Amino acid sequence: MSDPAFSFSVTHTDGRARRGVLTMPHGTVETPAFMPVGTHGAVKAITHRDLEALGAEIILGNTYHLLLRPGDELIARLGGLHRFIGWSRPILTDSGGYQVFSLAARRTIDEKGARFRSHLDGSAYVLTPEGAVDIQGRLGSDIAMVLDECVAHPCDALPAADAMQRTLRWARRARVRMLDLRSRGDSGVALTTPGQAQFGIVQGGVYPELRTQSAAETVAIGFEAYAIGGLSVGEPVEIMYDIVSLTTSLLPETAPRYLMGTGTPADLVESVAHGIDMFDCVLPTRNARNGQIFTTDGRLNIKNARYAEDQRPLDPACLCYTCRTFSRAYLRHLFLAGEIGASALNTLHNLNFYLDTMRRIRDAIAFGRFESFRRAFHQSLSRHAIES
Repeated sequence: MSDPAFSFSVTHTDGRARRGVLTMPHGTVETPAFMPVGTHGAVKAITHRDLEALGAEIILGNTYHLLLRPGDELIARLGGLHRFIGWSRPILTDSGGYQVFSLAARRTIDEKGARFRSHLDGSAYVLTPEGAVDIQGRLGSDIAMVLDECVAHPCDALPAADAMQRTLRWARRARVRMLDLRSRGDSGVALTTPGQAQFGIVQGGVYPELRTQSAAETVAIGFEAYAIGGLSVGEPVEIMYDIVSLTTSLLPETAPRYLMGTGTPADLVESVAHGIDMFDCVLPTRNARNGQIFTTDGRLNIKNARYAEDQRPLDPACLCYTCRTFSRAYLRHLFLAGEIGASALNTLHNLNFYLDTMRRIRDAIAFGRFESFRRAFHQSLSRHAIES
């Protein structure tokens, strides 16, 4: 049973790259799309007003962190996540699965779910597949992810297979729970957003046979769409691209495909070439706060002394507010002085670079020029050394 409030249509293709429109209860999203990460219900160092001005159509929220603070039940009482944070456009919430991976020292996993202690106060929590559905139902996101188990790289085939199989068992339970909520309308948990869609997640590490099995069995469960998880965890980039290419070939043409947590600019372009429609990554915001800037000529480190008297914008090809208004010299000064404005202005630029890259990708696909765009993009980056 798919929810009619969620739909996806492919409007253009160019090779395996595709442009489309994703329709959800809180609006539409043009794909391929990049989702800025708003861990605690806010994208760090930037306002929603600026995100909207940049053209961000969807953001990502973190189920684990919102569960711990301020709490999903409080958010539900206040009208759901959209109303609570003042964001009217679509939101995707993760399931907490990445925290199951990243907080390994604080958690244990069994068939029931993940048991962990809060990094805030040490309180004990149990996150089950059904619980992750309920929490995201109360949050009221447009897209809810199933609870999954991700393995680090390197990982032997046996533990990777065990995690993949557990992810499948959890996915079946999560789907049953979601369909129960939809069919009965009240199973002790109200869906704050009735049209909420649920995405399944393909796991399997770097093993093609595991990815093939995971994709087949996840698709058989019957989600609205599908994500590829467990990449960008230390594996060589060439292996990541191979796994992405294989997995997308096994997923339905009629459903959007989401590559979780991956995202240098080159990764976005290359993954679109393999059929990916949706991305999220903390790189543009995290790197901005650390003074690393993404430009059409590669990355630059604004802390570098060479910019002390540089009157050029961060990127002469960029039309964002930061580049239209401020010099590299001034932005370097703000960063070294510890001014909050440095993080805000750098973040605005980096997110504009990512969102503009996605716009250029969509245009290239629509005009049948994606392959030439792809080559030119990689050539431009390869001509310039990345600053440390």
